[in-house]
Amino acid sequence: MLMSDPQTDAAFEWIDEPWGRALRCRHLTAPHLFTSRDLVLRDDEREWTQVAASLGVDRAHLRLVRQVHGVDVVVARRGESRRGSERPTADIIVSDDPSVAVGVRVADCAPVLIHDPSTGAVGAAHAGWRGAAANAAGAAVRALQQTFGSHPADLVAAIGPCLGACCGEVGPEVVDAFRVGGAVTAQIDAWFTPGRGDRSFLDLERANRDQLVRAGLNPAAIFGSGLCTKTHHDRLHSYRAGREAAGRMVGAIRATEGQG
Repeated sequence: MLMSDPQTDAAFEWIDEPWGRALRCRHLTAPHLFTSRDLVLRDDEREWTQVAASLGVDRAHLRLVRQVHGVDVVVARRGESRRGSERPTADIIVSDDPSVAVGVRVADCAPVLIHDPSTGAVGAAHAGWRGAAANAAGAAVRALQQTFGSHPADLVAAIGPCLGACCGEVGPEVVDAFRVGGAVTAQIDAWFTPGRGDRSFLDLERANRDQLVRAGLNPAAIFGSGLCTKTHHDRLHSYRAGREAAGRMVGAIRATEGQG
């Protein structure tokens, strides 16, 4: 029996790849994708080779990072010799090299992909609640500014499937982490909905969207899939749903030649 694809925001579309179904954002013009449950993406190099091929690169040129829920940045510069099997510790990776694809792995956290059509540079950020509390999306924008001279107003961003406000129940320590990270009362009120007792529900997609706007992106150039990974865990990997048995999805993107 074939699994059905959940309905996504109109800015996204389901596409067929040789290995299964993937999501793409219609407004992100750099080669990119968000994988689905059709891949597990643990240590199977065959699957990673398939992802790389879908992005138009070989496996050695698919750059990933060893994620620790922080805001450190790795730069994959044009002409570098680092291979895709090397995973430096970071949660954000930016690149200006069209021969390289960069990506982050998720299973409830938000994958944020960013493209600068002017310079061709791209970024991928792993932004779960810890990353969002530390403004990982904003850190990715700053990295593109400082490293490749990007202007935030030129950037286009896509936020892939992540834990939604419907299922993102968290404890008070998460709200506190956002406050420590600099979130003001208006942001806390916008991103968290009160639950039972001291529990709250975090709208992770909105938090990342608002942080991108605060970093200087045009709100009309930020697109979210609207898909909750736990709600649609039959099609998407979710740690909340599958715990240790959950696989991973990847959000990955490849730089383009700039428009000058």
